[in-house]
Amino acid sequence: MALKIRLARGGSKQRPFYRIVVAEADCPRDGRFVEKVGTYNPMLDKTNPIRVVLEAERIQYWLSVGALPTDRVARFLGEAKIIAVPAQKNSVQKAQPKKKAQERLKQEADRLQSIEDEKTKAAAAPLPEVPEAIPAEEITETAVHEAAPVAEEAPAPEEAPAESSEPAQEEKPSAEPETAEATPEA
Repeated sequence: MALKIRLARGGSKQRPFYRIVVAEADCPRDGRFVEKVGTYNPMLDKTNPIRVVLEAERIQYWLSVGALPTDRVARFLGEAKIIAVPAQKNSVQKAQPKKKAQERLKQEADRLQSIEDEKTKAAAAPLPEVPEAIPAEEITETAVHEAAPVAEEAPAPEEAPAESSEPAQEEKPSAEPETAEATPEA
């Protein structure tokens, strides 16, 4: 007869309430149990002291007889310091990304590593020799003129003829009628 300390669900829809019970391993979740040793109300705030209520003496007895707690109940018992806190189980397969995502992550890591390698090579490479700067004491006007190339002066652009401020005079038609016009004969 294998015994388990587990949760048995009660409460209504959307309002769970659990009893912590000692039951045979082959009994249904909400079925027959040997003894009720506590309660768990997930609807209450985590800081509420009656969220998890345990009968420590009875739990100690059933643990000594050989009852094994389920993962969730073991966490409750560990928080109550009845047993050692169990290690969190993490489903490795569910926690890892899929195959294509893992390949993309690996390619990105390789790309970043190659960039880092190039940076370290560039930092380790000797710097090109830079001509020594002239000390400020030795710089004189002649040295400045010798060092700086003189730009050739471009010829000044030719000025366009000045336009008069008067508007251009338009040709006025003469008072004489043009001869090209046809005149009616009387």
